[in-house]
Amino acid sequence: MKMKVAGAALAVLAVAATGCGSGSGPDGSGKTTITFWDNNGGTRTPVYQELIKRFEKANPSIHVEYVGVPIASVQQKYDTAIAGGDTPDVGGVTTSYLANLVGQQALEPADGWLAKSAVNGRIAAPMLDSVRRTAADGKLYLVPNTSNMDVVWYLKDLLPTPPQTWDQFFADADRLTKAPDRYGYTIRGGAGSIFQILAEMYSYSGVTQFFDASGTSTVNDPKNVEFLARMAGLYKKDTPEADVTNDFPKMVAQFGTGKIAMMHHNLGSYNDHVKAHGADKIGAFALPVGPSGKRTVVANPVDGFAVFRNSEHKDAAWKFVDFLVSKEANSYWNSKTGQIPANTDAQQDTWVASLPHLKTAVDTLADPGTAVVSPPYYLPQFSSITKADTEPLFQKVLLGQMKPQAFLDTLARKLTDAQAEWKKAHGG
Repeated sequence: MKMKVAGAALAVLAVAATGCGSGSGPDGSGKTTITFWDNNGGTRTPVYQELIKRFEKANPSIHVEYVGVPIASVQQKYDTAIAGGDTPDVGGVTTSYLANLVGQQALEPADGWLAKSAVNGRIAAPMLDSVRRTAADGKLYLVPNTSNMDVVWYLKDLLPTPPQTWDQFFADADRLTKAPDRYGYTIRGGAGSIFQILAEMYSYSGVTQFFDASGTSTVNDPKNVEFLARMAGLYKKDTPEADVTNDFPKMVAQFGTGKIAMMHHNLGSYNDHVKAHGADKIGAFALPVGPSGKRTVVANPVDGFAVFRNSEHKDAAWKFVDFLVSKEANSYWNSKTGQIPANTDAQQDTWVASLPHLKTAVDTLADPGTAVVSPPYYLPQFSSITKADTEPLFQKVLLGQMKPQAFLDTLARKLTDAQAEWKKAHGG
């Protein structure tokens, strides 16, 4: 998948998931109530609250009930809601777990809606293609809102010239470490660690496919193993010891102290870093190139909105989705989160070009020399394999209790088995 542009700040907000789609309806005022689940409730909650206020003003007969769900538990929340028949009308969904929801027949296809919508032809084609490739039947079960790209955030006063190669990166991480007062890097060892290490490995190895022609996973390619050994070697030497359990909030908090020179995440944490350091103090560079000299980028999940099949008010639900991906709303949302809009009209707004980290992402993805590697989001097991199944094993690698080769062999076997199962189920 070659994207012209690719697609938030992560924060935890504990909420009670009430008022779901199957029970929503006209209230005492005669309005139709629909429930919207934000799949990353927290920092961006005020953004949705503002958009909902605008939507309700333009559509006075519809009331939107907002529920912010913590990103760490959103997939479990959806699974539980589906099992109980109590899903929202509209939900934030990403392609990383879309196949799981489609497999449970929980979502309404968006193809018919898009054909009649005013935004038809104004949603980035690469994002639409990525969504359709995630579903076995090729239908559009998610309307893109944003996409992303992995970058390394850094403090400009510590690192005036960012590294271009992984060799330079490792040298900088070591040079900038003055333990225990300062470290060159912070590793994400806890929740969300596997996608980040996959992005790093493939950018180093230059391998451009997750599976070879025979359907065997390439994740344990020798160059990927080589990289993982080098990265794990930074732990406790050029990174804090606490990194072994770092999830996103902890990693951001450490970087926010000013004692960490570099941190790998994506565009979505921009506002966190600005709040901690100021916009002029931080920079972002694309993941470095490895020995092959090729720029290789692992595609981030596409994030957007889905209408759930149980919704009793699909017309109102689609009207809300239509508003959220309109130029005005899509531009507002992405300008507040620092990510790439899905609406191509919004992509032309001046704020997109004015943010250096966004320009870095757009330029990298538009470069003909950049190879974009598409993870197998279409595998229903992909999310569980790269989270609960292997995150604890990655922690063992950092602690020296498991060899990088053994870890990647285990991950490769799980992915290869899932790919074979998927092919068998779909006549491949």
